[in-house]
Amino acid sequence: MQTLHVHTDRRHLETADGNRLYLIGDTAWELFHALNREEASFYLRTRASQGYNMIQAVVLAELDGLETPNALGSFPLHRNKNGQWDPALPDTDGEYSYFDHVEFIVSLAEELGLYIGMLPTWGDKYNRLWGKGPEVFTEENAFAYGRFLGERFRHHNNLLWILGGDRPLTEESHHRIIDAMAHGLKAGDGGKFLMTFHPCGAQSSSAYVHGRDWLDFHMMQSGHGSPSPWCFDMMAADYGREDWIPVMDGEPCYEDHPINFQPEKGYYDAYDVRRAAFWNLFGGACGNTYGHHSIWQMKREPEPYCPNTWQVALFRPGAQWIRIYRDFIRDHDLTGLRPVYDIVEGNTHDCNYVAGMVSDKTAYLYIPCGLGGRLNRDALPFTPTEAVLFEPASGICSPAAVHLAEDGSFSIPGRACGRGMDAVVILR
Repeated sequence: MQTLHVHTDRRHLETADGNRLYLIGDTAWELFHALNREEASFYLRTRASQGYNMIQAVVLAELDGLETPNALGSFPLHRNKNGQWDPALPDTDGEYSYFDHVEFIVSLAEELGLYIGMLPTWGDKYNRLWGKGPEVFTEENAFAYGRFLGERFRHHNNLLWILGGDRPLTEESHHRIIDAMAHGLKAGDGGKFLMTFHPCGAQSSSAYVHGRDWLDFHMMQSGHGSPSPWCFDMMAADYGREDWIPVMDGEPCYEDHPINFQPEKGYYDAYDVRRAAFWNLFGGACGNTYGHHSIWQMKREPEPYCPNTWQVALFRPGAQWIRIYRDFIRDHDLTGLRPVYDIVEGNTHDCNYVAGMVSDKTAYLYIPCGLGGRLNRDALPFTPTEAVLFEPASGICSPAAVHLAEDGSFSIPGRACGRGMDAVVILR
């Protein structure tokens, strides 16, 4: 594998040989903590076969990651002389130590062509607004811990560092800890790996760390709330900055996650996954992460709040749909296209929002409910004469399925509209 770099346009990521790479991730936050080696191998091999190219996982995990050992019985840290878990004292005591297990997973991922978006810690270990904690980081041990991680894993090529971990930076001490950890990572890996920050739901890293010398690209968490800011509006805000850097959505709504964390409101499904993924893609993102409510925590017993085991959830419809998304990105070169936010007249900023990207000769429209509309001619630098329909749910491309009128109106005759009937229209 090749290390990743920011493209010179500061919009995209690319491999060391100059090939653009769009990150297609999965959130497996508890991967290092909850799975044994056989299980981790099954998980990684499955995701690689399904078209993912990046896995997000946490070293000091959210679910009691300090005081509950991993699946091999190891704790990530040793205690210091005061009896406290100390990030400056990582467990490296031979084969099957905690970091030997992390090494096994990172190495296998690299063999399978998967990048690891590695979170050094979940945010409750430095800002326990909620969760188990405990808070264990200081500015000094954060730097030491970051340097240890950088040195420990710099021989790999498949890492991205993701700081943060679903917590805001509400105190100056939080900023100092994150900055120290970032500088420690760079001291350890020599600046080899890209770095970003995972924020709370409905927020972007730009709210906390924009302009930091260590930050390479922004990460949003459009999240699981309803009502909540739409991911296309969040993406547009970061994409439109004068001093822009690439941006991705590192946590859109998870498949089978209770809407607004309330099972009585129902669950997000494969359509919600598709919609967020295409909204982000056509909004100019450098990546998009799938997630499943059972997989991030590697759930072993189903319950109403989390209705699948992680093994079953690996094959849920939205998870397997990622192959189609991967193939669409592979087959359609979006380099040189730019997002436009008024691609159709009367575009609404709600569930029917039509995302669009244009170049001098091509335009892509994502239409969430398959409804026709009228093109905004001012947003198109060309007059379209050809329209092609791509079905996101199936991956089928139909060259003659879209009716395009001289006045700029378009429709998809004979096709039902509504939830789950999303469409991509390609204009040339």
